[in-house]
Amino acid sequence: MNVYMLYGDIGGTKTLLQAARLENGIVHELITHRYQSGEYACFSDILSDFLNRSEIKNSPDKAEAACFAVAGPVANQHASLTNLPWQIDAAEIARTFAIPEVRLLNDFEAAALAVDELSPVDLVTLQEGRARPEATRVILGAGTGMGVAWLVWQDGRYQPLSTEAGHIDFAPVNTLQLRLLESLQKRFHHVSVERLLSGSGLTQIFNFLQENLVEFENISHIALDEDSGATITKLAHEQKHPVAIKSIELFTEIYGAFAGNLALAGLCRNGVFIAGGIAPKILDTLQAGYFMRAFSDKGRFSVLLNEIPVKVIIHPAASLLGARRKAQELMRRFTVKSLRDA
Repeated sequence: MNVYMLYGDIGGTKTLLQAARLENGIVHELITHRYQSGEYACFSDILSDFLNRSEIKNSPDKAEAACFAVAGPVANQHASLTNLPWQIDAAEIARTFAIPEVRLLNDFEAAALAVDELSPVDLVTLQEGRARPEATRVILGAGTGMGVAWLVWQDGRYQPLSTEAGHIDFAPVNTLQLRLLESLQKRFHHVSVERLLSGSGLTQIFNFLQENLVEFENISHIALDEDSGATITKLAHEQKHPVAIKSIELFTEIYGAFAGNLALAGLCRNGVFIAGGIAPKILDTLQAGYFMRAFSDKGRFSVLLNEIPVKVIIHPAASLLGARRKAQELMRRFTVKSLRDA
C-alpha cells in the first residue's frame, strides 16, 4: 500500500486542501479542492467531504501525515479560528480520520515556512535594501484578518514564530488617521490594527471617508456590506471612484506604517514580506510610494528602515506551501521510522 500526505490552508473565507504523494523528495499532487468555509459547520465536515472524493476514496493509498495552516492561534495543537466559530484539534482529527501524524500551524507561521520555497517570480520588490544574512525576518499580510509571524535564524535555518500582532493597537500618525481612530473607538472601543488592515477594515475606511470628508460630500453614498474590500478595489480600478481610491491610499499608508513598526520591533534586516490576499490586488498602489514612505517615516531610524528589503508575495497560496513543507517533514519522519522498524 502506498501512502500520501494531506495539507491545507484553513481560513475564515476559504479552505484549500491538497493530497499528494512524496516520492524521492518530489511532491506529486493527487487532488486539490477549494471550499467556502462559511458554508460548513466545522472543519471535519470539509475534511470528510475531501476524503470521500473519488480520487481518494477509490484509491488503495493511505493518508500517513497531515498538516493544516489555520487562520487563528494554535496552542497545544488546538486551534480556534479568529473569524469563524470553529474549534480544530489535531489529536481529534488523527483519531477520527485514522491519520497517524497530524499537525496544526498558524497560517502565518505556515506562510513564514514558505518564504524560502518561493521563486523570484513569486515576489515583487518594493525596496531592494541591503539584506543581512541570518538576521530576523517578518511576514505580515492583510486578508480576512491581519496575520504576522517572525522568522528567526536557529540551528542553520529559519524557524517561524507565530504571533497575534494583528491585534495590537492601531497607532495613527496624522490628523486624518486620528479622526478615523476616534470614529472607530465609538463603535468598537478597542481598535486593533486588524480593524483597519483587513477586508472589513478597508470597508471601515471607505465608510469613514464618505461620511466625514468635505471633499466627498457631493458624491452619492454607497451602502456596503461589512466586508466589501473586493468591491472597493473594483470601484477604484474600474470606475476610478474617488472615495475608493482615497480609501486604498489611506489603507496602504496604515499598512506601511505598521510594517515599519514590525521591522523596527524585530530589527528585520533580512527582509519584510507582505503576504495576504489584499496586497496583490492593490499592487499598483503599494508600488506608488504610499507604503514605503509610511514604512520609512520613523524619525531617527529612517536610515535603518531604508536598508531593509521589502517584498510583496504574489504567490496565491503561500500558507499552503508552508503546510506542504511541514507535511513533507512529517512524511520523512514516517519513512525513517518505517525503515527502522522493518
